[in-house]
Amino acid sequence: MRIESICVHGAKDPNNTTGAVAVPIYQSATYAHPGVGASTGYDYARVQNPTREPLERLVAALEGGNEAMAFSSGMAALDAAMGLFDPGDHIIATSDLYGGSVRLFSLLGERFGLKVGYMDTNDQALLRKSLTPKTKAVFVETPSNPMMNITDLRAVRETIGPDVCLVVDNTFLTPVLQRPLSLGADLVIHSGTKYLGGHNDTLSGFIVTNDHEKAEKLRFITKTVGTGLSPFDSFMVIRGLKTLHLRIRRSEENARALAAFLTSHPKVRKVRYPGLKGHPGHDVATRQADGYGAMISFEVDSEETAKAALERVSMILYAESLGGAETLITYPLLQTHAEVPEEARLALGINERLLRLSVGIEHLDDLIADLRQALA
Repeated sequence: MRIESICVHGAKDPNNTTGAVAVPIYQSATYAHPGVGASTGYDYARVQNPTREPLERLVAALEGGNEAMAFSSGMAALDAAMGLFDPGDHIIATSDLYGGSVRLFSLLGERFGLKVGYMDTNDQALLRKSLTPKTKAVFVETPSNPMMNITDLRAVRETIGPDVCLVVDNTFLTPVLQRPLSLGADLVIHSGTKYLGGHNDTLSGFIVTNDHEKAEKLRFITKTVGTGLSPFDSFMVIRGLKTLHLRIRRSEENARALAAFLTSHPKVRKVRYPGLKGHPGHDVATRQADGYGAMISFEVDSEETAKAALERVSMILYAESLGGAETLITYPLLQTHAEVPEEARLALGINERLLRLSVGIEHLDDLIADLRQALA
């Protein structure tokens, strides 16, 4: 099936005896054994439940992977992925990274001895020099958050060789637009709270892989820690995924037009959107993805303009998230990247004039009108 059809039909309930079109919520913590040493395949909901399992198969199919694990949040998924590594292991990460990921890496470094270094992961010469015998993984966001930097995943795979794990956060583009496993990734991570769920009402996270050994380790971590996605939240994400291909395409269509509008606005100094031909990495993004996504960062002429715009938006909502039907505007300085050290944050360009848009599915004319009056 094409990806549009997988979104709609990819979650199948193997236990369906009623003809129900929707996968039901199996709200049970435990499951009876048919006999000694026998199992229905479900024993305890922390390990697996029959609503989560169809969702995992659906997300694996969307990413072109063999196995997927669903977690209670994107951060829970990232934490589980880091559980694959040992104290003293070295991990290279994209320098322009979601602040929550930086916070987690800092915690893991302080408490468990993981060594995380940050760099431009698209600089292959620098990446090659930074590899050590202790380097076990490279963690990439592409496009990155919030500066929309692009990393050439095929080039990274070639640079690091087969023995270093390539982990890619594909939250911004989703499998509709980018499939990192086909570009050399070993693990693909999603904050399913964003585009996959798509309605700003459910937390979830996912890891997809073709490596059965890693999948078994991740399932053991989930079983042990109890971070698997609940039946109700699994049901909600299945429902959201049915319209993923429609939402991401409409949002991207709006984002392209808004990026052009912002580029010509007298109070906007710089627009960062991979779909703009002048954007660094535009050619790589065109080559490795089927679209540019619906995330835009832009820098205005002053801190006063930025704060005034946040106060004045009407239909657009000033909120910290992305990927829903609603268009959201975010102030990375005070929200997503507030805990990133100031020196590092400023070096990346995350300053008091930077705003981030998660473009939704509203009518384009209404979005432009709201931005125009907010920036007036």
